[in-house]
Amino acid sequence: MRSIMNFVDGRFEQGEGEEMYDVYNPAFGKKIATVRGATREEVDRAIDDASDAQKKWANVPISDRVKFLFKLENIMWNKIDEIAEVTTIEHGKTFEESKGDVIRAIQNVEAAAAASYHIMGRNNRGIAPDIDEELVRVPLGVFAVISPFNFPVMIPFWFFPYAVTLGNSVVIKPSEKTPMSMEMVMSLVKDSGYPDGVIQEINGGKEAVDYILENKNVKGISFVGSTPVADYVYKKGTSGGKRVQGGASAKNHILVMPDAKLDQSINNIIGSFYGNAGERCLAGSVLVTLPENHDKVLGIFKKKAESLRLGYGMEKTTDMGPLIRKEHLERVKKYIEIGEEEGGKLILDGRGKKVSDYPEGFFLGPSIIDEVTEGMTVAKEEIFGPVASFLTADSIEDAIEIINKSRYGNASAIYTTSGQYAKRFAEQVEVGNIGINVGVAAPIAFYPFSGMKESFFGDLHPQGGEDNAYFFTDRKVIISKW
Repeated sequence: MRSIMNFVDGRFEQGEGEEMYDVYNPAFGKKIATVRGATREEVDRAIDDASDAQKKWANVPISDRVKFLFKLENIMWNKIDEIAEVTTIEHGKTFEESKGDVIRAIQNVEAAAAASYHIMGRNNRGIAPDIDEELVRVPLGVFAVISPFNFPVMIPFWFFPYAVTLGNSVVIKPSEKTPMSMEMVMSLVKDSGYPDGVIQEINGGKEAVDYILENKNVKGISFVGSTPVADYVYKKGTSGGKRVQGGASAKNHILVMPDAKLDQSINNIIGSFYGNAGERCLAGSVLVTLPENHDKVLGIFKKKAESLRLGYGMEKTTDMGPLIRKEHLERVKKYIEIGEEEGGKLILDGRGKKVSDYPEGFFLGPSIIDEVTEGMTVAKEEIFGPVASFLTADSIEDAIEIINKSRYGNASAIYTTSGQYAKRFAEQVEVGNIGINVGVAAPIAFYPFSGMKESFFGDLHPQGGEDNAYFFTDRKVIISKW
């Protein structure tokens, strides 16, 4: 049984904590590794090392810092299949989904190379007689990245390439459920030549997070996870004087208008609900129709969902993998049960789906609950699994009102051939990421990953563009008299 290592000061080290976490291959339902939670002393030492390294790293010209990104990018392209296989093994998503995870990470490496353009200062000569003034952006020190299980490679790359390119150092704490992918990435970071201590990884659960939040040398936290935890990290982090950007939960509505071209869009819609087994913050969760197209959409959707093949993600014929853990599987099953109890009509029950080659795997087939209403639990709470709730709105105005009542505001999409409908939807829906005939509204790396309401905590969003450049630097104004 392999033990996952920490990566501190350029070396892989065995953790010393007493808390042990099991890593599973969820398709087989078998434990494949263990990982120790870091002690407070380990966390503090990693942060101290990162602080010492940052002081030297900040003096490296940014044009030279960017060169390390190019090295890392090349290494990752050469190792993409190996990284993706590790992710599939520990997470369960299909190999192609895992490759997409890595590609998105590499795109952020590329986007981080443009960070120098976003931190350009400005100056004014002669603002008064013999006085010049200029503004420059400077790094802050040590940042921490706390990432979730569902995209173990991509999400840390929303943050750390930008942070280090801008002159900071980082300590990454991956999910204790999927630590193997980031352990492998750390070996590639080492191969790319980054100085020891600039990029580090420690493992653990809530205790490790608290140790990070309580360390005064950490200047900021980049977090992605559930809303309750994001709220906790945000409040505790900011009360300690830290910057925090916190991605949180979602309840994404997909509106299919009667004029939508279902023959062209059904695969995209299905992918939104069942890609990554529904374990993503951009997944479709509530499918909204109008009365006149409800039956048609439901029939086509159900037929397509029934055709999806469950299995091990490394098999090419697999369309959807398992859920991350048995306890999460039971949680999602409970939502299906609640949906029925509250008046929903179970059209497709994934609980009965069996995968004969992998009888111990944490599999749940695509599920559909029809006749869902606004007040039902499955219409309001994040399920994070392959469950589609069908809800009927009276009109596009009613649909927009239903979407805007949600406490979450991560993403939403409309399928239509009407520019008027699309424009109204984009202008009036209160979510951060909007898809027009695109079910997974994932911004490219040069754009921020937006989110509103209880789907995001903070004011500067993750990923590329100016938000990350501003989050990882501060402004300094210099006034000179000559």
